[in-house]
Amino acid sequence: MARTLTPIDVYAIVNAMVEEATGQQATLQAVDTSSFIAAGETILATGYENTLNALGIVMGRTFMAVRPYDAKLKIINAKDGDLYTSRMRKISFYNRVAQPAGDWNTQLFTNLEDGFDNGENPNASNQAQSTKSMWVQNQPVPLEMNFGGVSVWQDSTTVYKYQLKQAFRSEAEFADFVAGIMTEKGNDIESQKEAYNRAVLLNGIAGAYDMNATGTRVNLTEEFNTRFGTNYTSAQLRSTYLDQFLKFFVARVKQISNFMEERSVKYHWAPTKPGHVLLRHTPKSRQKMILYKPLFIEAEAWVMPEIFNTEYLSIDNYEGISYWQNNVDANRPSINITPAVTDKTTGVVTSGDPVNLDYVVGCLYDTDAMMTYFNLDDAETTPMEARKRYYNIWYSFARNGIYDPTENFVVFYMADPAGGDNTEGGETTEGE
Repeated sequence: MARTLTPIDVYAIVNAMVEEATGQQATLQAVDTSSFIAAGETILATGYENTLNALGIVMGRTFMAVRPYDAKLKIINAKDGDLYTSRMRKISFYNRVAQPAGDWNTQLFTNLEDGFDNGENPNASNQAQSTKSMWVQNQPVPLEMNFGGVSVWQDSTTVYKYQLKQAFRSEAEFADFVAGIMTEKGNDIESQKEAYNRAVLLNGIAGAYDMNATGTRVNLTEEFNTRFGTNYTSAQLRSTYLDQFLKFFVARVKQISNFMEERSVKYHWAPTKPGHVLLRHTPKSRQKMILYKPLFIEAEAWVMPEIFNTEYLSIDNYEGISYWQNNVDANRPSINITPAVTDKTTGVVTSGDPVNLDYVVGCLYDTDAMMTYFNLDDAETTPMEARKRYYNIWYSFARNGIYDPTENFVVFYMADPAGGDNTEGGETTEGE
């Protein structure tokens, strides 16, 4: 299913992600990101004002219980666009191979011979004895990827000019109330933006896992046991053997970070054409990392400096998050996502297989592999409703979430062999 250029209203998925992110949804829900790439007294004896039916008529000092919220996952905000186009085109180039030498006589060709010209000099059997001339064409082989479509949603708030003043003692207190409304609406919008970015992140993790290119999946439990000849469960590695596991993890991140600097077919989907393949490399300055922070809280003082230094990764390109999809404690490290992926045969965007991972440790990726493309952030105010004396502020958003499987992206996760015990039995919960 090629992504349509018609705007897709994503308010429902944004709301669903906000519910999971704010603890309103107690169970980890299966989320399909392939279609677009959240105590006191409730009764007051004196009654309520009759506009919102939620504010008590004032009897004493009022305190506004609101504070600004700053959206997380800004690490994937990378590209700004405009509404003149709903499609971003990205052009890469396949590799081209070396050609036989024409300035020497070799076991393949006789290039330097009396009477030979600068062509192939075929023999009696019409076989080339020399290389082609210097005018032979060697065209670049481009690969065009299109990231089309736009995801949209709106929000609004109603402002009453006079009706709520009876609930307050002074103009200053009323002004504080209005400021509180706007701050909390700003918090709503920040949560929505974070939810959208989180969906883009989850799609990237699930997409890299589902496409399963060389090196994009790293099962840390399996690799640890293979490396040391052990048979520990994931739960044991996160508790009893945490120190050894973290040292192993740091080493693997350093290795893969170095390997990603090498131009190769690893760590991404490498489409091919006859005689050509798509090679990628990611310098340290273009590498980004997102980690499940609860796993590293106990060891943050000595583990993080080992990963993030000038020799390896920059701390500026790192973000730690306290949950992936759902912030209920039991679900924090888990994901259940059906991603948008590229069909390896047709090249068309399609729904991948559901990816359900119990424990995602993190991801290391090229900054171009995953990003949020900004089209519109805008706010418009309606005229005053003359009879009822209120006006609305409407907030409008347009985004394009981008996942490019041809760029380097590595998912680190922990999973026991099928049928193995992956429970947390006996494991301490501190730092988890």
